[in-house]
Amino acid sequence: MTASAAPSAPVVTRFAPSPTGYLHLGHAHSALAGWRAARSAGGRFLLRIEDIDPQRCRPEFDAAIREDLAWLGLDWDGPVRRQSEHPDDYRAALARLRALGVLYPCFCSRKEIQEEIARAGHAPHLTPTAAGGAPGPEGPLYPGTCRRLDPGEAQARLAEGRPHAWRLDIARALELTGPLCWHDRERGMQTAVPGILGDVVLARRDTPTSYHLSVTVDDHLQGVTLVTRGVDLFEATHVHRLLQALLGLAVPEYHHHGLLTNAAGERLSKRDGAKALRALRAEGWTPAAVRTLAGFPD
Repeated sequence: MTASAAPSAPVVTRFAPSPTGYLHLGHAHSALAGWRAARSAGGRFLLRIEDIDPQRCRPEFDAAIREDLAWLGLDWDGPVRRQSEHPDDYRAALARLRALGVLYPCFCSRKEIQEEIARAGHAPHLTPTAAGGAPGPEGPLYPGTCRRLDPGEAQARLAEGRPHAWRLDIARALELTGPLCWHDRERGMQTAVPGILGDVVLARRDTPTSYHLSVTVDDHLQGVTLVTRGVDLFEATHVHRLLQALLGLAVPEYHHHGLLTNAAGERLSKRDGAKALRALRAEGWTPAAVRTLAGFPD
């Protein structure tokens, strides 16, 4: 097994929000976790804006992120990296994966995927993973329909301009890499099981990258040595470890921290109307009080 980065590497962390809304306490918790990990070790804390979705990302939220972090008392090192400014980095990674033979075009719509799952006799919430039997953590897994498509037919559809995504052939990729592992500060050494998410999408015809690809490439290019993020992204790290091995990228250490929840025990999110930091500021909360509320008292 290939081990993770040496623990003696300089500590470089990052906070990487998407500008699709205002920051809330959950974001503050994650940003503070990364910032304090870096600053306590004399390391560097980076800010990255993950704005690959032009339909949902807005410049006013981009500006608000930086304003809210500064009000909270957080500073960052170097320029802010915006994913929308670096499509060539992701296209280069995709080209390398294609050359390795681990990508295939997928022409299935969401409806077609659900119908294929139904024909296979699997309830959507019980779809087995490629690793052997457990339900996928993010819902039904892609059943591999286009992985079995004749190469000539796939090329013909591409030539026609059919809408498509590029999926990672997990089984083929693991044949090339062999067993892999990664280290999490909360759970220790982990054996990578990328099949837990199935053949994930890495790009679409109109979008040069997905979260899985862009975050893996960015962490390498920015020299991140410690990835601090919520435990809800723990399973995604299995896929990111595989991409690192395929692309020859550096392997950081990980810390998947717990999530802040509301009174009902549900994690805070923009979608569910979690109170924004700027709303707390308008109510008279001080930065120190909000840091305490976010789980990081001074």
